[in-house]
Amino acid sequence: MYQQGVGDFKYYVGISSLAHIATRHDRVCVLNILGGESSEVTPVGHAWSGGNVVFGTSPGRRGQVLETPLGNVPVYNSVREGLDDGHRFNCGVVYLPPSAARDGVAELIRVNPELKKVFIITEKISVHDAREIRAMGQQHGIDIFGANCLGVADSWNQVRIGGALGGDNPSDTLRRGSIAVLSNSGGFTTTIAQYLRMAGWGTTTLVSSGKDVYIHYAAPEFAFALANDARSKAAVLYCEPGGYYERDAEFTKPVVACVVGRWKSRLTRAVGHAGAMAGGEDDAAAKERWFMDKFGVDGLYTPDNPVFSAKGAVVTNIAHIPAALTAVMRANATLPDFEPEGTMELKPWFGANLGIALPPQLDLPVVPAIEPYRSQIARLAEQVGAVFPRETMKDASGASQMDPATQVSSLHGVSVLEAARRPLEANLGLALLREAGGDNDRKLIAVAVGAHLNLHGDPALAAAEAARAAGNAPNAVLAAAMAIVGPRRAERARTIVAALIERLHAAGLRDALDEDFDCRTLADDADLVALVRAPAPDARAEAMLAGLAARDARSLPVRLLQHTGVPLSADAVLAASTTTLAWGPLMRKRVSRLTAESLPWWMQLVGTLIGASAPAEQHEAGRFCGIDEAEMLGSGSLTALACQALLGRVPRLADLFAYQTLVGILLSNGPGTISAQGAKGAVSADGPETPQRVQLNKAVVGFLTHTGYAHGGNGFEGVQFLIEQFRDSGLDDPTAAHGIDVAALARHCAEDYARYKAERKQTGSEDIRKIPGVNHPVFKDRPVNIDPREAFIHELMTARGEANVFHDFYHALVQALHEAGVSRTVYCVNIDAVIAALLLRLTWQPWREGRIDEARLEDAAFTLFLHARMLGCAAEIDDHLNRGRNMDTRTPASKCRHVS
Repeated sequence: MYQQGVGDFKYYVGISSLAHIATRHDRVCVLNILGGESSEVTPVGHAWSGGNVVFGTSPGRRGQVLETPLGNVPVYNSVREGLDDGHRFNCGVVYLPPSAARDGVAELIRVNPELKKVFIITEKISVHDAREIRAMGQQHGIDIFGANCLGVADSWNQVRIGGALGGDNPSDTLRRGSIAVLSNSGGFTTTIAQYLRMAGWGTTTLVSSGKDVYIHYAAPEFAFALANDARSKAAVLYCEPGGYYERDAEFTKPVVACVVGRWKSRLTRAVGHAGAMAGGEDDAAAKERWFMDKFGVDGLYTPDNPVFSAKGAVVTNIAHIPAALTAVMRANATLPDFEPEGTMELKPWFGANLGIALPPQLDLPVVPAIEPYRSQIARLAEQVGAVFPRETMKDASGASQMDPATQVSSLHGVSVLEAARRPLEANLGLALLREAGGDNDRKLIAVAVGAHLNLHGDPALAAAEAARAAGNAPNAVLAAAMAIVGPRRAERARTIVAALIERLHAAGLRDALDEDFDCRTLADDADLVALVRAPAPDARAEAMLAGLAARDARSLPVRLLQHTGVPLSADAVLAASTTTLAWGPLMRKRVSRLTAESLPWWMQLVGTLIGASAPAEQHEAGRFCGIDEAEMLGSGSLTALACQALLGRVPRLADLFAYQTLVGILLSNGPGTISAQGAKGAVSADGPETPQRVQLNKAVVGFLTHTGYAHGGNGFEGVQFLIEQFRDSGLDDPTAAHGIDVAALARHCAEDYARYKAERKQTGSEDIRKIPGVNHPVFKDRPVNIDPREAFIHELMTARGEANVFHDFYHALVQALHEAGVSRTVYCVNIDAVIAALLLRLTWQPWREGRIDEARLEDAAFTLFLHARMLGCAAEIDDHLNRGRNMDTRTPASKCRHVS
């Protein structure tokens, strides 16, 4: 039997006034108090309310506590246990899952005769359970709020019960005033209070009604309590489509109604809040009409068309609420509660137009932030470079991606196909600075890396030669050299970079190529001079400076050091060059300061890796691969030098194209590659959260040890396959007019393979070798299949007029395999075929002339892969160093298994 209603109001309402909804006398029990949402918001509300939560429940966790600023709140298995321990409460807050909410309310009512109010935060409660909850509340004289709400708050009493109204600092939003708020949206309840406060209106009681199909404390109940609250002179309602609650409400005080969701009338199902149903006569347009009839107005209030009466106004934008309320209250001879505190217009604390000239109405001025944010922003302004959030990086990367549809990898947003168009210098910049840079950057990189190619007299070369003589694979040879290039080699250069960053940032430098910057302001810095001074004339420093001058490379840091007038060390020139490279990305917060300070070490490592690729006889005093050091630093292309180190001869244009293309294609194969995992694992083992302990050379060794002959797909298998096909062809130059009938060669190969495949099937063997470089598990099943990566390179070669008989052979072969009945479709020529064709193009003539054997050819192919993947793994190492969590590349023990 339902309880009798109150006065003319048809429902039982124990609360006769808004002033009684949330008071300082209320005591609260929270169900599921240790849940994710409750554990975040309950301590804030408890502290702001002066300690109104007496205990909470969480089955199986009796004896635990919820920590709050006012002390610990005890936790019990059930409500009954808390009561038996002597606690008393009159309000229950329900954070239980939807299926348990009804039973939770029933438990509160059954065991606590003092219960008066229940606040249900849970959303998506079934209609059946909501009806039973409604019935229980009416039957036992208990007011229920929600569900799917954020509870209630009272600015006068400074009390919050359930949910997060007012956010983490309720006093910042909920200032004592004369306006009550009822809102279907929990978040907008707080937002509306903030809008009102900015316009000079404070609040009394705020009710987040929720928007489930059943709203237990809705507009009729709110209107009844509003009428009896002497504090509240008016109310603001935020209404969404669905339900007839607002139509049934009888308001005796002025109201501003914000009705939203007209777009929902075009839908055919519920969206957003469960009660926001599409269609019917309770959509947004209908609710607007209800309020217009109540207020006696014939339109919506907007700043350009202020339609209102003394009874109220209807708006559709929460930004219009304060102005509408002020107009309505002025019609009732009532002024705002206090002086306006500002506006809710966008007031940016940061601004950057990226050099774009915007019209005044779009060019928002930057304003000082409120405290404590102003002080925090001031500290941020002093910070140089980006700070990346720490996260788990196993099987993840902030540097590389692979598109599963095209199988094209990218590094820092640049596809490897685009990278194939760029020289090695640009791709090194891309890997470490997240952008390829311009011509000046490439000049600086060519000198910084080029100065470390010649390893004559360097222990790194001796280590590499010892490893080579012992029969090691190229990755082990280069790893031996990398092990020598330890942190002490780069220590002084890194210190100088740090000093330059500090001084130049303090001086307000934005552009490291600024020709107008007065270098004399820093050239007299005694500490800086002491850092960069060479104890004796440094031949390498002089060679680097001469190389920069010969290339007309611009660098303010280099110019600054030259202004000191002291002999500079090679470390100082290297540091100034890399500071110039990093300055733009640092100022744009593309890279971290740690990355910038690591750049000198990276230049040494890349130079050593390329240099150690060439045998010891190519390293002489003042000469590398037969090139004078002055020529090497003053004009040589780093791409050409690396190609010459690999081939042992001066590369031709076609060689350079093949080398550059391969380096770009092989930069990365996405985050999951074994080489990248080896590099990141080495960083993680040192603890990336303590970067001063991470040794970059050891991380490079990690990449090298996790790289083997099988890398680069079937590239080398393709080389072996092509050698077999062309061994007796008499081919001298793969790029010239060779006179070979490629189509006939392909038909012969296809017919041989068709016979081989038929014989294997007749014997019942399932072990049939595949032809490397054709077909792909993704690009298949079309009449003619295409690997977009191979198609890109083929178009690039055609546009440049680059001939490659091996690549032509592959195109003829896939057609011949189809015609020979081997395949029902024309297989694609895949990227491995491109790699094989370009690799063999580089090494065919030396092999044909007997200057290298097949083992050396294989080593050359493997080494070229290492040149490329070194850059991609440098990006992974740097990314993991900045972003990775400590030891985050491990496989959990639960996922490991024993194989017997």
